[in-house]
Formats: sequence, structure tokens, C-alpha cells
Amino acid sequence: MSTITDATGCANHEVRAFLDSRHGRLFADDVANGLSKGLEISDAIGAATARWMGWRIGAQTSRETGIPRGLPYLTGFVINEGIAAD
Repeated sequence: MSTITDATGCANHEVRAFLDSRHGRLFADDVANGLSKGLEISDAIGAATARWMGWRIGAQTSRETGIPRGLPYLTGFVINEGIAAD
């Protein structure tokens, strides 16, 4: 949680909501892929975080979710899931 919190600037409860969501499962799958390639857990989490922060919300995802276009994917979905949880 701390790696995602540091990268996104979001609160712990938002990160927790994200990790409990469908998108959090996809993030966990990305971490698992890093582990299967031999990365240590902290490195796998860091790699997944960097990858998700490098992706940007596109026009279609923005229309579907209301997340602003151009926002880092991880930040957008952490905030989105945090709002949904509230």
C-alpha cells in the first residue's frame, strides 16, 4: 500500500478500496507476473506501480468512468475506487 500511496499521493483508504476492486485484481496480476519473472516482492510491486503510472487515461476510459483524460492510470483508478467506496 505504501508504494501506491507514495506514487499516487492518495490516502490509504483510497488505495485499500482500489486493491479490493476489479482493477486492484488486475494490478495484483501484474505484480504476480513480476514475481513469476523472478523479481522480489518489493521490486515486483515497484515495477507494476511504475508501469501503471506510465499509462494514461484515454478518451474512451474517461467517457466510461469520468476519470479525467491524461491522468496516470493508477492515480485515476485509485481515486475512482476511493470515491466509489465513500
